[in-house]
Amino acid sequence: MHAASEPSSSPATPLVSLRDVTVSFDGFKALNINAFSVERNELRVVIGPNGAGKTTLCDVISGKSRASTGKVYFDDVDVTHLPDSEIARLGVGRKFQTPTVFDSLTVYQNMELALPGRRSVWRNLLGRESDEQRDAILRILTRVHLIGDASTPAKYLSHGQRQWLEISMLIVADPKLLLVDEPAAGLTDKETELTAELLLELKGRHTLIVIEHDMDFVRRIANKVTVLDNGQILAEGTMDEVQAHPAVIEAYLGR
Repeated sequence: MHAASEPSSSPATPLVSLRDVTVSFDGFKALNINAFSVERNELRVVIGPNGAGKTTLCDVISGKSRASTGKVYFDDVDVTHLPDSEIARLGVGRKFQTPTVFDSLTVYQNMELALPGRRSVWRNLLGRESDEQRDAILRILTRVHLIGDASTPAKYLSHGQRQWLEISMLIVADPKLLLVDEPAAGLTDKETELTAELLLELKGRHTLIVIEHDMDFVRRIANKVTVLDNGQILAEGTMDEVQAHPAVIEAYLGR
C-alpha cells in the first residue's frame, strides 16, 4: 500500500495528474484530491461507493466539470480551464455507463463517425475513410465479434454489443486516454470475459481509467486500484492491498 505521490517533473511525467483539486457544487465538496496521477499506458481502476466522486474525477479530467481549486494536467498541458472539446482534441476519449451510439446508423457507420477529424457534419457528408482507416475499423470489429453486424443498425444490438461498439468507437478515434465508466455493467459472463480481454489488450497502447463496481472484473484487469470515498483518495495499491485495508473494508468492500 502506498499513498498517491506528487507528479514527477522529469521528462517521463504521468499522462494525467491532479494537484490539490477540489470540486464543489453548492457548497458540497464532491472531490478533494491532493495528488492523483496515472502513468502513460497504464490501466487504472477507480472504485468506491456511490457518491464517492468517481464520475466527478472523470468529469474534471475530461473538462465536463471544472475544478474549483487546484490544477489538472494532461500530457504535460494544464487543462484546468480548457473546454471539454479542446481536451478531447488533445486526446481524451470517454465511454459513459450507458452506451451513447447512434441507433439509426449501422455499426460500421458509427465507427466511421468516430474516426479522427470526422465529427464535422460536412466532413462526414463529403469525406470517405482511407483504406488504412477502413482496415482499422474492420480489424476492431472483428476483435469485438461485431464484424458480422457491420451493416446492422445499432438499435438492434444487445446491451453487451452496444458496450463493445462504443469502446470500439473510442479505439478507432485513437485517443491517448480512455475514460471507461462501468464497462461490465449488465453483461453476461461471456461478454464480461471478452470485455476484460479487450481492455487488457488496450493497455500498453492506450492509457485507461476504468470506473467499475464488479470486484471480480476489477481483479481480472487491474494492477493498480484507486479507492475513493467522500471525494477523497482512501487508498491506492493492488487489489489484494486495498481489499485488506481496514478503511476500505469499512467504506466500501465490506458493505
